[in-house]
Amino acid sequence: MFPALTREATAGKQVLGGLRGWFRRKPDANQLALALDAQAPARDGDELLDRLRALGLNGMDRCRTTRNRSVMVSYRGGELRVHEGYLAAPPEVLRSMVAFLSARTRAKRSVARDEIMKFAAGFPTRERTRPPRREGTRPEDASVVARLIEWHGRYNAERFGGALRQVPIRVSRRMRRRLGHYVVSESPEIAISWRHLRRHGWEQVLQTLLHEMVHQWQHETLGVVDHGPRFRAKAREVGTR
Repeated sequence: MFPALTREATAGKQVLGGLRGWFRRKPDANQLALALDAQAPARDGDELLDRLRALGLNGMDRCRTTRNRSVMVSYRGGELRVHEGYLAAPPEVLRSMVAFLSARTRAKRSVARDEIMKFAAGFPTRERTRPPRREGTRPEDASVVARLIEWHGRYNAERFGGALRQVPIRVSRRMRRRLGHYVVSESPEIAISWRHLRRHGWEQVLQTLLHEMVHQWQHETLGVVDHGPRFRAKAREVGTR
């Protein structure tokens, strides 16, 4: 009787040992890809974030979906912002998103961004019932705009290596709380407050222009517009804050 019990106990230990080994194994990347392929589109940002974490994303606490077609993927602090079209993204696009958010070199980030944007080309275009209205520059402010455009070109050549695009610049009489603003849209522009010029003078306005040009650099180079570490480093590099 005792030998039989010993054999059964040994077999039980072998079964338990096999189960422990199975649970301790690292997930097979191919199996993970197959599992993701079989999944339906993510229902919301939380579910999308879970899938990105499964592919190696770290440092993001939450994910919010947007309809912003100008900035498809961005982050601020621990919040990831993603266009709602990426809820249906396949694993290879999700991997590109992880690479974009985790890349330490501009070259790797650029390759990942290209893959992300290829998928975005298939997003449906939403019809606008009313085109957005932008404040125009008053005729009496045209000379100020001309000087700002001149300085934008000078700063671009001297401090950004001529890498920035030429964008429209306008003087806003409505802007009260902001000194300036880089407008992220399908037609980006820089707006400078008329009150800022009147109260603080030309030298301070040029600093504001340079500040907004750093945001332009972020948008065109990184696809992110914020005041995070990369912004601060670039601002110090070009001589603003």
